[in-house]
Amino acid sequence: EGTNQGATPTVAPSSPEPDKIPEDSIISSATPPVEPVDTPALEVTQETTKSEIDNVPAWMKKSDRLEILEETAIETVEKESDLTFDEEFVWSAKVLAAQGRTPEDISAEEISWLKKLRRGLGKTRRGLVNQLKAVVGQGPLNQDAVMEIEALLLQADVGLEATDYIVNTLQNKLREETLPPEQAIEYLKQILRDILDQPLKKVKNPGFAPEKDALNIWLMTGVNGAGKTTTIGKLAHLSQKSGYSCMIAAADTFRAAAVEQVKVWGERTNTPVIANPGKNTDPAAVVFDGIAAAQSRQTELLLVDTAGRLQNKKNLMEELSKIRRIIDKKAPDAHVESLLVLDATLGQNGMRQAEVFSESAKLSGVVLTKLDGTAKGGVALAVAQQLNLPIRFIGAGEGIEDLRPFSSYEFVEALLNG
Repeated sequence: EGTNQGATPTVAPSSPEPDKIPEDSIISSATPPVEPVDTPALEVTQETTKSEIDNVPAWMKKSDRLEILEETAIETVEKESDLTFDEEFVWSAKVLAAQGRTPEDISAEEISWLKKLRRGLGKTRRGLVNQLKAVVGQGPLNQDAVMEIEALLLQADVGLEATDYIVNTLQNKLREETLPPEQAIEYLKQILRDILDQPLKKVKNPGFAPEKDALNIWLMTGVNGAGKTTTIGKLAHLSQKSGYSCMIAAADTFRAAAVEQVKVWGERTNTPVIANPGKNTDPAAVVFDGIAAAQSRQTELLLVDTAGRLQNKKNLMEELSKIRRIIDKKAPDAHVESLLVLDATLGQNGMRQAEVFSESAKLSGVVLTKLDGTAKGGVALAVAQQLNLPIRFIGAGEGIEDLRPFSSYEFVEALLNG
């Protein structure tokens, strides 16, 4: 029984019931009664992506857009050099050991990640640590010292609220005793960890992993350029590597290239993608079809890509609210998370974006990207202090493995290790 690789995918009739999608079907055409759409949503799998690309509408082919997308969406990452017992290796091993890890269960991958994180926060660290040591290790803080610490923290984009908290806590401590510079830095580390961990006290799932044998839906929000689509691809890879079945719903139908980028990541990670290549597709309908497909296949994690436009806050809020209504109606028992993908290089400008999304999307956490090479790594503290949102994942590199669950201990050690 041969397969015609060049055949155009067949679109199913628009009327079938969404809950009865065949297991091996590449079509998801379910449409909610209250959310009519012009065209059915199409699920793209690794086997059908190429044929769909060949038959993409002419408006998508301008300037060889698809070829450019394929070239740019899959980055070529240089192979990590063999690990050596250098200073970074020793530091990484110490950080893991301090968290109770034994040499037998420490992997080379973890060492490599911590080295990347430390390098990524290098610019922030170099502009912060040595000067802080010079200030906090000289006894009680006078007004000049307080102003200098404030300036250093604000320069690292820690934010006003977190800076005030840090300075006040340091002042109270150093009124009681004089600490040598190293001890003062250790005390500062504890303050920073407390800030980063504070939002976790209000959530039910501090460890943040999808529920096994249940449907989890993660809404991914964020402005264009923050790394949202790339983050979705990396999360798909991480979830499958961790033993979860995963699917992606390409509901960012506002930006023309978004759906094709998601398809490329779906092909790369061997993750099914629910999408609709048509113009003016209703994002909520794509989410509806994604839920139907995930329920049919008993998928454990559905990642939903959403539009990232901020120029019309009213439309953004209406669209996200509509998506949430669809989820509540179609999957009332699903475990839903709403994650904001935030570009760390934007610093406080990113915080203003985060505030808009926080009002619109009922955020439950943040994914902080592009930490490699920024001098604004302190924005993580601003997220926790100002928005009271836990940081769930951080990215510090271009590779598919360079997205990891957030650890306040590892982050602070990488930030303040001189």
